[in-house]
Amino acid sequence: MIQGVNEQAPAKWDIALETVRFAYRKVCIDRAKPLVTRSQTVALDLFKTKSPDRLMAEAAAPDRQLRRTLGPLDLTAIGIGAIIGAGIFALTGTAAAGQVFSSRLETPVINFLQAWLSGANVVFGRAGAGPAIAVSFIVAGIACGFAALCYAELASMIPVSGSAYTYSYATLGEIVAWIIGWDLILEYAVGNMAVAVGWSGYFVQLCDSLFHLRFPLWLVNDHQTATILLAKGGAALEGYSSTALPVIAGHSIAFNLPALLIVAAVTALLVYGIRESARANTAIVIIKVAVVVFVIAFGAFMVNPTNWHPYVPHGFAGVMSGAAIVFFAFIGFDAVSTTAEETRNPQRDMPIGIIASLIICTLLYVLMSAILTGIKKYTVYTGDAAAVATAFASKPWAQALVSAGALAGTTSVLLVFQLGQPRIFMAMARDGLLPQYFAKVHPRFRTPYITTIWTGVVVGVVAMITNIGDLADLTNIGTLFAFILVCLGVNVLRRVAPERPRPFRVPFVPVFPILGVILCIALMLSLPVMTWIRFVVWLGIGLTIYFLYSVRHSKLRRGLDTGITEDVPPPLIKT
Repeated sequence: MIQGVNEQAPAKWDIALETVRFAYRKVCIDRAKPLVTRSQTVALDLFKTKSPDRLMAEAAAPDRQLRRTLGPLDLTAIGIGAIIGAGIFALTGTAAAGQVFSSRLETPVINFLQAWLSGANVVFGRAGAGPAIAVSFIVAGIACGFAALCYAELASMIPVSGSAYTYSYATLGEIVAWIIGWDLILEYAVGNMAVAVGWSGYFVQLCDSLFHLRFPLWLVNDHQTATILLAKGGAALEGYSSTALPVIAGHSIAFNLPALLIVAAVTALLVYGIRESARANTAIVIIKVAVVVFVIAFGAFMVNPTNWHPYVPHGFAGVMSGAAIVFFAFIGFDAVSTTAEETRNPQRDMPIGIIASLIICTLLYVLMSAILTGIKKYTVYTGDAAAVATAFASKPWAQALVSAGALAGTTSVLLVFQLGQPRIFMAMARDGLLPQYFAKVHPRFRTPYITTIWTGVVVGVVAMITNIGDLADLTNIGTLFAFILVCLGVNVLRRVAPERPRPFRVPFVPVFPILGVILCIALMLSLPVMTWIRFVVWLGIGLTIYFLYSVRHSKLRRGLDTGITEDVPPPLIKT
């Protein structure tokens, strides 16, 4: 039986106890009851939780405090900034017209399950929602809403940077927290690598559309992409001022300079201060929302109601298939929770920011999709990743407008995700799961500058030299996995700490969190087989790092506190 330290005799262990050093920690065993084995102890330690009070106390340490400047409007803008990206201009047409897959690895897992249950052949595609895509957005918004409510409750209860990582540490245990912390790298850092490359593409398009300014092929593409474009030739090379790749030491070179520069600019802004970052994000959000509203308002005069018939061409299955596709346009509201320590009144404002941003984005998505399917027949958008440009093809300003809106959208996504990732790393370093070096806060700017700089360096360099667009689905599966754990965390805390104050409460617990879990699992199954394979490999790498480093340095496992008692073992508790 594990004993604590006797407060009356802090200098020595009780003579009836024996100190045994196991791997990774020190355990006291009562000789009279030698029932604790090493394997049991280690296994139990993996699922140790950290109380919300301790998490908040650690964050309140003077050398760890961040600057509290954000209000509800800032948080709502951060949520909108993370949610509305280029997806609003691309996913609508795909979800309305449907998808066709070229191989088994690209086919969603759910297609194989449906074939197995029905005895039919595997369908290498998904039916579109047609004009009912607006209903698909509502369904996806409701599904996201269950997770958003759970985030709102936990963010108001545990206003600590770390998002799903911190909530999992408080409810499900250390190893689950590590898994989700590692998993969130997919949503933020890996996702931003793809966003930075996308930003570069929209930037190049906008410069060509507005100023007729073109760049050399080798300056705005990674080497692999440049090589592919050279092989295609013809129209693929028309947008560049030159196509020759410079050669150094016998090797041709090409890199994506705009992707690196935008990441560097965002990183510098985030290091400088949260107030300045929030103001910049709000300005960008205003621009991109204005573009979306303008497209909706102008497009309303171009709608032909006959294009909305039949409204549900593929029935309920088509609506749900469309919802699975457009769900990923909602990802990002959870980034609001990473700014809890920089919010003036997190108990009140975090729920407002999370829920308000989701409602506003759902409304814009529904209106945009209704307009696009009203301007042209939904079948026109088959295989079209630029539905807005297609809908306004007769208008010469369409390409420039879409590029401007997408550029603003990707800029704010880049900013918010670069804001979130360093704070998760900081929270993990505070707990000892990452080196303490990453927990440092800038003495003047009060930002996690070390993790912000390193995140910027890694994201910028990878975006400059590679195109990881094929890995973008990892962002989706990683985020859905985080949603599942947050929904589970609400139910766990309701059982183990029912008396704890909850400034915001999820209604109809445990029903709503369980519905959130079920819907997220269903959406994970709608992702390709290859994405699942990559996800399992990624988690395997993360667990390897945990057992090689984090398990030995965890402060919770070693019984270490914070502040001046950081290196003092906790007292033994009599039993």
